[in-house]
Amino acid sequence: MAQDSEKRSILVTSALPYANAPLHLGHILEHTQTDIWVRFQKLYGNECTYVCADDAHGTPIMLKAEELSMSPEELIEMIYKEHKSTFEDFKISHDNYHSTHSNENKILSERIYKSLDAKGLIEKKVINQLFDTSRNMFLSDRYVKGTCPNCGAEDQYGDNCEICSATYNAIDLKDPISVLTGTEPIIKESEHLFFKLSLLKDEINKWLDSSKIQEPVKNKLNEWLEADLKDWDISRDGPYFGFKIPGYDDKYFYVWLDAPIGYLASHLNYLIKQDCEKDFESFWSKDSATEVFHFIGKDIMYFHTLFFPAMLANADLKTPNGVFVHGFLTLNGEKMSKSRGNFISAENYINNLDPDYLRYFFASKLSTGVDDIDLNLDEFKQKCNSDLVNKYANIASRSAKFINKNFDNNLSETLDCPELIKEFKVTSQKIADHYGKLEFSKALKEIMLLADKANQYVDSKQPWVLMKEEGNEQLVHSICTTSLNLFRILTIMLQPVIPGFVDKSLRFLKEDKIEWSSINKTLLNCKIDNFEAIVTRIDDNHLDKLMGN
Repeated sequence: MAQDSEKRSILVTSALPYANAPLHLGHILEHTQTDIWVRFQKLYGNECTYVCADDAHGTPIMLKAEELSMSPEELIEMIYKEHKSTFEDFKISHDNYHSTHSNENKILSERIYKSLDAKGLIEKKVINQLFDTSRNMFLSDRYVKGTCPNCGAEDQYGDNCEICSATYNAIDLKDPISVLTGTEPIIKESEHLFFKLSLLKDEINKWLDSSKIQEPVKNKLNEWLEADLKDWDISRDGPYFGFKIPGYDDKYFYVWLDAPIGYLASHLNYLIKQDCEKDFESFWSKDSATEVFHFIGKDIMYFHTLFFPAMLANADLKTPNGVFVHGFLTLNGEKMSKSRGNFISAENYINNLDPDYLRYFFASKLSTGVDDIDLNLDEFKQKCNSDLVNKYANIASRSAKFINKNFDNNLSETLDCPELIKEFKVTSQKIADHYGKLEFSKALKEIMLLADKANQYVDSKQPWVLMKEEGNEQLVHSICTTSLNLFRILTIMLQPVIPGFVDKSLRFLKEDKIEWSSINKTLLNCKIDNFEAIVTRIDDNHLDKLMGN
């Protein structure tokens, strides 16, 4: 991605965390991937806004609030503060973090619904549902269990079987039981509203062809599109925590209707805070030149690549330019599980290690693929110690001591090896291309190859030997100045990934603000600060604490 004078205007989102529990490291993986890309775009000089929100509606939130003897509003406010604080701890740089339970989201959800209705894309249908007579409420799929109608496996949820992978309607379960009360539900009719997705296959295909989506994801979407698309139930009966559907007293928007609209609502809220509310309509007009990208997990592809683009297009709003999908996070080769003791909470991590280590490890694994990412703790320790301590920080520590001790913290007026500086600058464009294409693992490999060259350069010059011989002072001065300029270029390249460690490096170099183009600048005849450790080693004791041992 060649750098030019024309800035891109980009809006970026991560999937909305559900507002009924603390964040886990899977959330951190996704938001870190997004954050690295956002930080790179800003560093590169593009206008990039990163918005997100808590997904604050639905039956689980209503029931969790009851369990805690508080209102849903009190629960989501409490969780919102926790989520926001945790993201900040992990250096996730949202420009705006909002909630789907907001006035902006209510207005936009009603607006989009009315647009779809006006185009004849909303249809009423009477359906059969399981009804818990003890709680006097309809049961969503997650709140009913029974025997799989396909293979006979017991204790299966109302939407799919974990044993044979069959999907089915909850009313087809054998011997269904309400998870809420342990009673047998009855089948009861209810009128629901459906978005007529089945009519929009051509529109979805057209959007898919013009969007940036990974090939494995496109292949999966094509499988879905080859089959008949089903109309989408967008309503829920009360009691339900959410927005009432206009014209109905006891029907609510299904959470998956207003949740993705929460992206728009968070952006609107951001613009209101900036006193730029008027920009919203031009930004989200269907012909807008601004780019919109969503980062999501592979479990919610269906909503973001079928329902949401179809809704936006038929509300005459801008559709996403791309959807970037990642895999799940495993720990030491296994699915994370509290009950099995294979689990690290976000809170426990942040209490024991700097988030930049985890950000670096995630980035070293992230590419355009959708494979699961394994947080193997031994590999995590080895990679962070090897790359960040032995390679990156080592360049500065071994050269700075000569500048600090022998040259009054002043860099030389000359470089010993300008051709190596030039090589780093030339390679920076290749690394920028990797960042822009979400090939973070490739970017870090290139950066660490350069770090190896920088260390090899210092090894070959041996300033610690030269300094013992009189008359070599200027040579050592130039060698160490060259080395620290190489370190500085690496620091700028690593800023999107390890912003905390980079801040320490910049303070040492006495630089306040950097851009990607700052790579072209060379530090000569200027002051640096006394060197202090930038990155320290991870040991087994840290890992034990992460696992709660």
